[in-house]
Parts: sequence; structure tokens; C-alpha cells
Amino acid sequence: MEKDKIIERHLRFQDLLISISTKYINSDLSDIDKLIRESLQQIGEFVQSDRSYIFSYDFVNNTCSNTYEWCAKDIEPEIENLQNIPIDYITHWLDAHKKGEAFYVEDVSLLEDDGEFGLRAILEPQGIKSLITIPKIKNNELIGFIGFDSVKRLNTYSKNEQEILFVYANMLVNVIQKKEYEERIKAQENKKEELLKNLSKQNEELNEYAHVVSHDLKAPLINIHTLVSWFMDDNKEALDKNAFKPLEQVLFNVEKMDFLIKGILDYSTIDKLEQEDKLIDFNIILKEVLQTMLTPDNIQVTIQENLPSLNGNTWRFKQVFQNLIQNAIKYSDKKNGVVEVGCVEKDTHYEFFVKDNGIGIKADYFDKIFRVFTKLESTGSSSGIGLSIVKKIISYYKGTIWVESQEGIGSTFYFTLLKTT
Repeated sequence: MEKDKIIERHLRFQDLLISISTKYINSDLSDIDKLIRESLQQIGEFVQSDRSYIFSYDFVNNTCSNTYEWCAKDIEPEIENLQNIPIDYITHWLDAHKKGEAFYVEDVSLLEDDGEFGLRAILEPQGIKSLITIPKIKNNELIGFIGFDSVKRLNTYSKNEQEILFVYANMLVNVIQKKEYEERIKAQENKKEELLKNLSKQNEELNEYAHVVSHDLKAPLINIHTLVSWFMDDNKEALDKNAFKPLEQVLFNVEKMDFLIKGILDYSTIDKLEQEDKLIDFNIILKEVLQTMLTPDNIQVTIQENLPSLNGNTWRFKQVFQNLIQNAIKYSDKKNGVVEVGCVEKDTHYEFFVKDNGIGIKADYFDKIFRVFTKLESTGSSSGIGLSIVKKIISYYKGTIWVESQEGIGSTFYFTLLKTT
């Protein structure tokens, strides 16, 4: 059961990290200082440290300074005392950071007494019993570190927890970098051409940030799934079904996180595909989409004949129809479910629709459902990213998307695509 608790803790830690990254993606960067301080508190409280902080290195002046700090109740802040500190005082962790490694002291009292300016002499006056610092690296260059001090008791960090703290450090680098780009953009409001160029780069950085975070979360997730699966296989003879229920719940949540990570990767890939657009027959791609989907026997999917052909990317258009049809099937509550896909030709564009007779959607949710990580219900392993992917693709092709729905009767999703010229 101790192993189960460790696995559960790792899952909760990764859930916290995903929650923080979601806020970073969806929030106004003008609130970035507040978001960073909140995340320092959330991570600090989770790992049970008493003080968490961010430092910046200044290798021109050979100093480092404390830029953000969170302290637990009754813990004295140190940020004002830790400005322009000569890096000669912290050569131990600077050497580790230059190698891209964490600097970790589990018990400060066990450090050797190396003089007035030694590491122990610096840490003990601050009441530090344990600490860990993680390097912040931007474009292969060391720029600072995040740290966690334990004052009230000794603290240990598993290898998995250290890996997750490295992911958090990468998130901070990316979000601070995004803030830097926004500040440059604001300083160039009168230069329209330069403004558009920086906006494009900011979006690219945001997508790269989502891709990196998602990729880094994959490794510990796979480890958890493997460990749990091995344990269940090794003990299937010795344990009864009830003993496996908590582990099955762990695997369910691992699957849920896997869908979430895949969704983030898909979302960040939409406008970065290198494949050139070509003329695509929508009759063919819808046939291929249905061939890859499992459709329950009680649901009939009908596709209008003679759909148009448009210029675009096959993967993007398949993502649109796959997500909309899967949603229609998922939220079907009728004995005989019906999903209809069709298109109406307009003067300058085609208006497509995916119609169902499912549970319907409350009017309050018509706009919210297209936001990242928004779901109508929290059960199941879906990521809540599907409709945001659809909207991003339609927007990429300069179209619009909306929904009309009545609860208990069904929903119709409409989207437009410009005619091929």
C-alpha cells in the first residue's frame, strides 16, 4: 500500500502541474507576477517546504538576486536580504546548475564547517535544515534557479519529484519569456509591422511551451503506468478484486492524463504542420474518419453525398470531423441515436454541420465549450480539448464555428470554410 501512496502522490503532483500550466496558457500575462507567486505557494505547500523562491543569475556582475519568494506561516522572508549576492558564496550549487543538475542538501547540519563564507555558514542563519535548487535554463543558457527551503523539519525529494520540479522550472522559463515578448510588443505599439512580427513569435513560443511541458510529463506518466501494471500482474493470484480497485482507479487517471497530454500536443501542433495544403475531397476524408471510429450499434451516422473539395491539410480537417462526430456519439442518450453530417453552399463559403439527437447543451455553455480544458462533465477520461482544437483549426482557415442546441433534443455544430479560389 506504501507504493500505492507514492503513485497517488506522483499523480496528484502532476495534476497540480497541469493545473498551473493551464492557468499560464489561459491567463492574461499582465497577471504573470501574481500567477508565479501563486504557483510557488502551490508547489511549496505540496512538497511541504517552508520557503520557495526564484533567483536570477547576473554573470556580468557575478551576482544573483532573489526575484520571487513565498514563505509559509511564521517563516521569516529572506528576499530583501538576498539581493546582489556574490556568486562566489554559492559555488556549490552554481557548479551543479552549470551541469544542468539539481543541488540538493537533505541535512544542512551534516555539511562540513567550511568557514565564515562557507555554505553551512550561509544556510544555518536562515534556519534552513534541507534545501533543493533547480536550474533555470533558457536557450541552453543558465539564467537562474528555483529553490525550496525546509526550516521546520528535514525534507526529502524522490527522483520523480525532482524530475517534476525540473518541468516546473521549464514552465517558469517559458512563461517569463512570454512576458518579455509581450513587454516588447507594448513598447512598439506605434510600429504595426514590428508588433505583428512579435505577436507571431509569442504564439510560437506558447505552442512550443505547451509541447515541451506535455513531452516532459510523458516520461513519469509511463513509469507510473508500467509500475502499476507490473504490480497487478505479479499479484493477480494473491489479491482479490477489491484490492485491485484503487490500482484500477490509478490506471484510469493515468489514461485520463495521457488523453490530456495528447490533447495539448495536438492543440500546439495545429498551426505548425509543415505539410503543404492540397485539394481535399471531403467525401473521402469523412469515409476514412468513420472507418477509424467505433460506432455503437444503436447510433446511425449519415453523411450527405456530394460534399465539396477544398484546399487544406488532411490531418486538420480529419481532426475537425473526428472530434465533432465523437462528441455527438459520446453525448447520445437515445435508444436510437442519430448523427447527421452535411453542408450548405453559400456565396463565399460552405457552411458545414454535425447534428445529433443527444442530451443537448445549456445555453450558458455555448461559448465556454470551445475553451481549452472545458468539459460538460468531469467523469470519463476525455481531455476537454477536442472542441478547442476544432475551433483553432476553423479559425486557422479563417472560418467561424458555433452551436445551436436544446436540452433533451440535441445539438447542431456549424462551421464555415471559405471556398477554394
